[in-house]
Amino acid sequence: MNNPLVQPDPGLYIWTIVTFLALLGLLTKFAWKPLLKALDDRRKTVEAAVEDARKAREQLERAEQESGKVVAKAHVEAEDLLVRARGDAERFRQEQREKATAEAAAITKNAQKEIQRETAKAVDTIRKETVDLSVAIASKLLKRQVNAADQDALLQDALKEIEQPGR
Repeated sequence: MNNPLVQPDPGLYIWTIVTFLALLGLLTKFAWKPLLKALDDRRKTVEAAVEDARKAREQLERAEQESGKVVAKAHVEAEDLLVRARGDAERFRQEQREKATAEAAAITKNAQKEIQRETAKAVDTIRKETVDLSVAIASKLLKRQVNAADQDALLQDALKEIEQPGR
């Protein structure tokens, strides 16, 4: 069995080792280094993406906290605004009540003054009619016509008698 392919040949060994080392050198230079560089670049890109995602998450959390604070502040301001609006409405109602009360008091006071004027006018009219009636009765009793001077004197006497509280 002398097969030349199975027989060890030292030249073939050397050429196989040289070819293997040359191929290994070429693969290292042109395939392995670019492959390692590509993997390193990919690792750096992934790390950068992870870092960016972490930063984005932190920013999102800060934004959510800030928006929560803004919403809480808006609720407080809205509640404050409602309280102030209710207070303003209550003050307005109170002012309107006070104004209406003051107007009612003024109307009542004016009505009382008008009543007093009308009463005084009516009393004055009654006095004049009483005096005229008294003069007419006195004139009939005396059977004579009373002149203006007598009428004034009688008028003054009658007024004095009417105004005296004991009578």
